[in-house]
This record gives sequence, C-alpha cells and structure tokens, in this order.
Amino acid sequence: MFFHFVKPRKYWYLISLLIIIPGIISLLFRGLNLGIDFTGGSLIEVEFQREVTVQEVRTVLAEYGLERSVIQLSGDRQVLLRTPVITQEQNSALVKALDEQLGGHTVLRNDAVGPVIGKELTQRAILALVIASVAMVVYITWRFEFRQGIAAVVALLHDALVTLSLFSLFWLPVDSAFVAAILTVLGYSINATIVIFDRIRETRKTAKKTEPLEDIIHRCLWQTLARSVNTALTVLFMLVALYFLGGTTLKAFVLALIIGITSGTYSSIFISSQVWLDLSNKLPKTKRPASAEA
Repeated sequence: MFFHFVKPRKYWYLISLLIIIPGIISLLFRGLNLGIDFTGGSLIEVEFQREVTVQEVRTVLAEYGLERSVIQLSGDRQVLLRTPVITQEQNSALVKALDEQLGGHTVLRNDAVGPVIGKELTQRAILALVIASVAMVVYITWRFEFRQGIAAVVALLHDALVTLSLFSLFWLPVDSAFVAAILTVLGYSINATIVIFDRIRETRKTAKKTEPLEDIIHRCLWQTLARSVNTALTVLFMLVALYFLGGTTLKAFVLALIIGITSGTYSSIFISSQVWLDLSNKLPKTKRPASAEA
C-alpha cells in the first residue's frame, strides 16, 4: 500500500475543480445544449434510399430557414433531425422536400414536443435531485453519522457537476434521457460510497486507538479498491459497447452514464471519505440513533 489515498487529498480536490470551475463558467454564460424536450420543437428520423451527407440535408433545411437544426447521421442512410418549433404544414413540406430532393426516404419517427413539457421536465428534474439528496442525508445520518451524510452528498454534487460541466463545455445535447442518466449516476455513486463508509466503520471498531483516522481510511480504501474498480469496469464495458452499437438516439444518454459512472468511481475513492475526514476535524460528532447502532 505504497500509495496513500488520503494525505494528498488537496490534489484530488484540485483535479475536480479543474473540471468543475470551467464547467460552471460555461453553464453561466452559455448554458446547456437543451434538446426539444426542454425547448420544444420537432424530432424527425428518416432512412434514405441512398447515402446522404450532412451538407445535403442542411441545404434542404436552409430552404425553410432551419439550417441551424441539429443533424446527426446514423450509418450512411439514417438521419436524425432536431428542429425548432414548426407548424404541421411546415413539417409536412420539409418531409416532402427531403423525399423529393434526396432520392426518397422512409420516415422512422416524427414527433413534436411543446415548450410546456420542457418546463415541467426541468422542474421535476430539479425536484427529484433535491428530494434524492435530502433522503440520502437522512438515511446516511441514521445508518452512519451526519458528517458522512454531508460528505456523500458533496460527492454526489461533484458527480452531477462534472457531468453537467462536460456536457456544457463540449456542447453535447441534453434531453429527458439525460435527467434519467443523472439520477442513475447518483444511485450508483451513493452505493459505492456507502460500501466504503461501511468498511471504515467496521475497521474503526478493531483499529488501535492511536492509529490516525486518515490511515484507517487509507487502509479501507485499499481493501475496497478492487471491488470499486471491477464494478465500474464491468458497467463501463457494457456502456461503451452500447454507445457504439446502440444507435444515435441513445448516444447522449449512454455518454452521460459513462461520464457519471467514471466520476462516481473517482469521487467514492478520492472525494467522499476525504471530505468526511476534513469535516471530522472541523465539526463535532453527531450521535447516531440507537436503532442504527443495533
């Protein structure tokens, strides 16, 4: 155990801040590349009878003032279009023009989403994150102690901010599936953190009273390292395969999971326990309920 996880913790915090701070700046000044689930618009997926290019499709869209629409190729013949809000007549005319000018196609999907749904999704997403964070603090306080609950939520916010930051910095599309990905990441991350906290609690019972807390944490992190890394890798292998083989519509969702789970593994090893240690040095211990001790 030559490598110490806890003593250089300021460097782990710095690595996270190097991603989060530029991401927050990007979020404040540019925001997120919100999809039609949040802004309203049309989602059209077509399969052409021949190979087409993004420029050919954009030329047709420009005739209707939609040249800024998002165009994604899936293979050589499938195209996914995300346009601003257009009328049913404009939608029909656009689909007809694509068919006539680009050699015929089959419409795979043609959906319209209004901005009211987008506002509702945003409110529910924020509410879900707040409720999940509060519930986790309450549970961890009951199961362990309040300071560990705060440390766990800090790690969760870290994972959410890293994912949001990278999506904002690289202007990746955000839709309703992205919200599901964030919630999934939070559930994965809190599970990995609780496993480590549980090992720390059990180790402290048998550790020498003179052993520094940072050395106990370091020892527990080494003991759970294989489990944390192996679990993350098995999930990431599946997600990477799904990213390349799952189709265009799943890419943003799967990419959010890949980023979030990678960040969650990092935070459970390098952030949560270290934050708890710093809180332990500054905040008085909160006694856990007798039911939790039992």
